[in-house]
Order: sequence, then structure tokens, then C-alpha cells
Amino acid sequence: MANNADAQDGNGHDKEGKASFDDIYDGADPRGYFETLWRLDYRAPQNGYLFFPALVQEKQRLLDGRNEVVTVVDLACSYGVNGALLKYDVTLHDLYERYRSEELAGLSSEEMAAADAEFYRSRKREASPKVVGIDVAENAILYALRIGLMDEGFAENLEEDEPTDALGKAVAAADLLVVTGGIGYVGEGTFDRLLGRMTEEGNTPWVATFPTRMVDYGPITELLLRYGLLTEKLPERTFPQRRFESADEQEYVLGELESMGINPDGREAAGYYHSEFYLSRPPKQASEVPIEELVGVSLEDAL
Repeated sequence: MANNADAQDGNGHDKEGKASFDDIYDGADPRGYFETLWRLDYRAPQNGYLFFPALVQEKQRLLDGRNEVVTVVDLACSYGVNGALLKYDVTLHDLYERYRSEELAGLSSEEMAAADAEFYRSRKREASPKVVGIDVAENAILYALRIGLMDEGFAENLEEDEPTDALGKAVAAADLLVVTGGIGYVGEGTFDRLLGRMTEEGNTPWVATFPTRMVDYGPITELLLRYGLLTEKLPERTFPQRRFESADEQEYVLGELESMGINPDGREAAGYYHSEFYLSRPPKQASEVPIEELVGVSLEDAL
């Protein structure tokens, strides 16, 4: 989940009615982050984990047996939760329990980092992708790097600036770009700058995202098409992202959805933001394996 300070006008987030959580995204350690998001039943990283391992596996297959590790770029990565789920044998529930535990509450941030490094070291998956994290929150990036939740990390604002040479090099041959809670905080400008570097060497990455339904994803899909990527939405299914922080926030979102012609019944009207899953691939690859088959979801499971 990205830092609210970098929301852009007109993207569905930078509006008066949406709750702001700027104070939790860049602390010295992630305990405040997890405490706040637990109260809101924030599920975005676990939603991503429903599909990301299957995408990593398919990208590994497409490497044609070359002994290479798939590289995942996690945009708006914060403290590296997506990296934790991909690289270690943990669930989002495990992380909520850990960072909210009384046992760890009295530790300094230095002690917390040491304890985390040991915790994750004992849960390392045998085969896991390389993860490159990008976020504006420097403390969060440094913490995630220190405890091993990402292999490389960059505190850069791609809405305003071009990627540094170091970031450009790190993503140049990446296989998959993922965003779970950041669409709307990052827009087509960020995607353009990032994909420009990711495709410099003739590489064609996939892009997998979970924008909330109040975000107009059209401008990003149009941009991705210019990079040779056809965007598909998983049909008939939405994913609870988090509980509304207040009745006022819910009322605001319901008004936005009404203006967009989106029916909130059973979803936002029931108290949660809902997101949808989008996958962008080269058209040939999209035609070879349908999105439902690729991610292993049947429409009977739709929410």
C-alpha cells in the first residue's frame, strides 16, 4: 500500500472523502503499520498471493528451461509484505499476529529488526523469486532490505522523477510487475517510466494489479498496450481490500461508484473496498492460456 502523500489528482484516491494513513507507512519498523491495517482487515497482499505464485511459475516455464530466477518488481511495496509472502512460508495472518504480539511490543526497532531477520531466515522457501521493491517510503524500504523481504529496494517517486540508473539496472530484465494496494497512488506516469526501463533490452514483462473499483484503470491499460501488453480482467470476481475507516468514507465511496455506474450491492455497500484483478500480457501469450486457467480460479468461486 503506497503513501497517500503521493496520490495524484483524478485517479480515484486523491479526494477529500478517502481516509489518510500517511503516518503508518514510513516508521522505523512495521508494527504500527500492521496494527492499523489489522483493525481495517486489510487483505490486499493475501489477495495478491492467490495468483502471484502461479504467475511466477508460468514465467519460469516461459524461460524455456534456462537456469534463471524469475524477478518480480513490487511497486508501492511499503515494508515488503508481498516479498514476505513470495519468499517465505508465512501468511498475512501470520504477520498480523507477529507484529501485534505483546512479546514483541517492548522491543526497540533495532531489536525488532534482529528478531525479524531470524524469524524469516527460518522460513525461507526453497524456490522463490527475486524481489525488487519500489516505494517512496525510505524507512520502510530500508527495513525490508535489512530483514530480507526483498533483494533490492529503491525509495523513489516515479510519479515525479525518472528512475535512477541503479533502479533502471535492477528492473531491466524483470519478468513480472505487481501492485496490490497502490493503484491510484501511482498512475500511468509511473508505469511509463518504469516499463520504459523494464523493456529497454527487449524484455516483455507481465503486469498484475489489484485496483479498487473506484479507480479508472483505463489510462493505465492504454499505456500498457503501447508496450505490447494486452490487459484482461478476471471476470465476475472481486476481492475485499479493506474495511472502510468510517461511515463517511463508505458514503463517499458509494457516491463515487454511483457516478461511475458501478453497483456496490454485496460489496462496498457491505462495508469493504473491493478490488479487481487485472493481468497484462503479450496478446499471443494471453490467447494461449486463458486468464482463468492460468490463475486457477473457477467462476463458481466468484464473490
